[in-house]
Order: sequence, then structure tokens, then C-alpha cells
Amino acid sequence: MKKSAASGDEAPSRLIDARIAELGDWRGEALAHVRALIAQAVPDVVEEWKWSVPVWSRDGLICTGEAYKSAVKLTFPKGAALEDPSGLFNASLEGGVRRAIDIRQGDRMDEAAFIALIRAAAALNEAKTR
Repeated sequence: MKKSAASGDEAPSRLIDARIAELGDWRGEALAHVRALIAQAVPDVVEEWKWSVPVWSRDGLICTGEAYKSAVKLTFPKGAALEDPSGLFNASLEGGVRRAIDIRQGDRMDEAAFIALIRAAAALNEAKTR
């Protein structure tokens, strides 16, 4: 996993680590889990810290990871252009181009489908850079 420069002196990976630790509950565990799956799906993904949230990109933004009181939200800015045969997208479905996955306490994610979705988002970015 590549690291991108963050504003200030802290590396994005350290800021993401700190956010996970700060949450200290199921939301931190969920964010750490999806972070690992994203790195597995796209080994050369770039971790960034933008808008005070973790961001993963390669040839463009793949998704952001926000933590709210009742959910961890993974927002895919180009999600409407992605096939989602497993129905992972469950939020922002009326968004023009974006889609999101809300993970709530106790949810079990289809990891294989999520990895495929992350790879598809990276491939879409790569295709648009050609």
C-alpha cells in the first residue's frame, strides 16, 4: 500500500490508525477491517487523509470511510457506474453518481463481493486515465 502526503506532518496511515483507535468500538473495528480488505483488493492503493476522513485512491478516488454514531459509511464517488450484483450499496442510492455502503453494528459483509467492488472502482479509474 502506498502512502500519500497529508496536510501537516503526519502520514495518512498514522492519521487513519489514530482515527481507528479514537473510535475504540465496533466502528473502529469495521473501519480497520474494510481498510485491510481494500489493501488486499488493490495492493498499490494510496491511503490519503482528506476532509478529515480516510480516503483510498488509485488513479482517482476509490472510496472514503466516514464513521458516524450508528454506521461506518464507505462512499464511492463513482459508485453509480459500478456493477453491484451482490447489492452491497445500501445508501446514497438516489445520488447522481455516488453510492455508499453503510455498515452497522453486527453487520456481516460479503468480503468477496466487497473486494470485487473495490477492484471494479480501481479499474474504472484506470480506464478513465487512458
